[in-house]
Amino acid sequence: MSDSTERFIHVAREGLDLQTTAHAASWHLGEEKNWSADLEAGTIAFDFADGTVATAAIQVVGTYNQADGSFLWGWDHPSVPAVLGAHAQLARDWGQLQGAAAFTERKLQCSEDDAWSFAAVANRLAEANGVYRGTAGNTLVFMTFGSVRLQKNTV
Repeated sequence: MSDSTERFIHVAREGLDLQTTAHAASWHLGEEKNWSADLEAGTIAFDFADGTVATAAIQVVGTYNQADGSFLWGWDHPSVPAVLGAHAQLARDWGQLQGAAAFTERKLQCSEDDAWSFAAVANRLAEANGVYRGTAGNTLVFMTFGSVRLQKNTV
């Protein structure tokens, strides 16, 4: 991997860290009591203990299988509608231009930290609002998200 490719990944990770810190401070990302993704609607919802619900549009960058250490990209994932793999496709296109095989192989062995780098690059290329890593059993789902809408349930 070239120095410029590694630098881009590093800057993407730094930018994502700043976004995540801002989301944690402003609407408490990371403190949600649960989350749910609707792949048909292309949305994610975060439920908080005080009744606040945060929602946003999502794209699926890919999934990381903790059991076998594999990452499956969202641009060709059997569980991801094609329309929700657009940000992953941006990362693939970038990887092809950079000669970065990890971004162009449909499924690969990697670390969870590598998966965060993949998501950070997709986030930066798409100019998304951030990344969320949701857990579903042994699978970690890496998603970019758009503008966040906050609503307080008064039930």
